[in-house]
Amino acid sequence: MFVLEQGGRVWVVPTNDDGARATVFLDLTDRVRREHNEEGLLALAFHPHFAANGWFFVYYSASDPLRNVLARYRVDAADSNRADPASATVLLDIAKPFGNHNGCTLVFGPDGYLYLSTGDGGSGGDPMGNGQNLSTLLGKILRLDVDATSDGRAYAIPPDNPFVQRSGARGEIWAYGLRNVWRMSFDRDTGTLWAGDVGQNRWEEIDRIVAGGNYGWSLREGRHAYGAGGGGADLLDPVWEYSHAEGASVTGGYVYRGTRWPDLFGWYLYGDFVSGTIWGLRGEGSAIAHRVLLRQPKNIASFGEDAAGELYVLTFDGRVQRLESTIAAQRPEASRP
Repeated sequence: MFVLEQGGRVWVVPTNDDGARATVFLDLTDRVRREHNEEGLLALAFHPHFAANGWFFVYYSASDPLRNVLARYRVDAADSNRADPASATVLLDIAKPFGNHNGCTLVFGPDGYLYLSTGDGGSGGDPMGNGQNLSTLLGKILRLDVDATSDGRAYAIPPDNPFVQRSGARGEIWAYGLRNVWRMSFDRDTGTLWAGDVGQNRWEEIDRIVAGGNYGWSLREGRHAYGAGGGGADLLDPVWEYSHAEGASVTGGYVYRGTRWPDLFGWYLYGDFVSGTIWGLRGEGSAIAHRVLLRQPKNIASFGEDAAGELYVLTFDGRVQRLESTIAAQRPEASRP
């Protein structure tokens, strides 16, 4: 397993090990900014052809100026359990005005492109209006071709990205109107992109991300008007939302495709950082089944998925947890909230 620490290290942990034999794969503590509690080393993705090219990608907060950095590294040629720290190539420097709302997930899609979630720039209420602004990369999901270069960039923009031909829009954008997608993932069977978008004052939401989709922030929070905003024919509703009576910061997860829990096969599992609750979600349109899987007190920072599709829960006490039991008797709710 490869485990990220927010402070700037990536660790290699032998499978089914207690961590005692963990070794450092990459140490970025000399460049990672941690002045805000949402800053740090936030995401890691291995290239689909990592076995051949040794490439992987990281996303972290940096200072002077305040920004988030997408960088590519290569594994050490002599040791596959260590990265080459001198191999860094910066692909993106995304300037940001505040320390919070940094996203971020890095994940390769079934199409081989790299998808990246960015926060809206921070503070509260999106004061810069970034969520609805197609000229900025903040408050978006981006889609990049990291196997090519173009126009002086260390990456290329896929020609079928939805805003490539729109004047004044950034071609890297895949979807927008998002506040702070901390975790997103592709269903390994269907290719659907799921995202948990952290709410502002009242509502947390789960979205299915589609090309060109506008998910409403900061006109809406979930399905509800925010500030002077409101609805519109072009705004996409979340698949599910929950109020701050149930939690206060959604942590997106994965569609379960493992074998350990056959009754959960095909369910999207996600949690809440504050309440520690883990839920399951399945269905389309109005036929949504949703149920509590586990109530526990630890802060859920992230989920992880192994090669077999089994899921792990990362808690903010520095532990990697494995789900051992669920609330089996919980009756599914077959309707929207």
